[in-house]
Amino acid sequence: MAVSRRRMLAWITGTGLVGSGVLSAISNFVFIKPRATYGQPQRFSIGKPDDYPAGTRIALDARRICVVREGNRIAAVSTTCTHLGCIVGLADTGFACPCHGSRFDSDGTVTGGPAPRPLPWYKITLAPNGEIEVDKDTEITPGSYLTL
Repeated sequence: MAVSRRRMLAWITGTGLVGSGVLSAISNFVFIKPRATYGQPQRFSIGKPDDYPAGTRIALDARRICVVREGNRIAAVSTTCTHLGCIVGLADTGFACPCHGSRFDSDGTVTGGPAPRPLPWYKITLAPNGEIEVDKDTEITPGSYLTL
């Protein structure tokens, strides 16, 4: 059975139109999903107060905070350097930026280096379930602790 030229062109055209329609539908489903990422939540729980013994400073690098507990008082200090956003590490005298040399005392006050501002302190509350919640959207006055 011989296929006419007209019939072959009609078949190729029809196949092309159906194929482009299918690809268009698939691409709409792929690109209709938002690609935005909203990052980590800025209000999160860091556990019970008993997880932080008195007199300790514990850095939570994933959350970029340092939990400071002095007696029955607790606070959360940012570990993001105010110079270029590096993660500062714990040092004997407070905090130190390994990238550009900024130094902060234990309260986050700049003691050396290029950092223009002190490390911010974040609001910390005790949730009804007894866990500590840190709100990184709310900065508080340095030296403000939550009394447990």
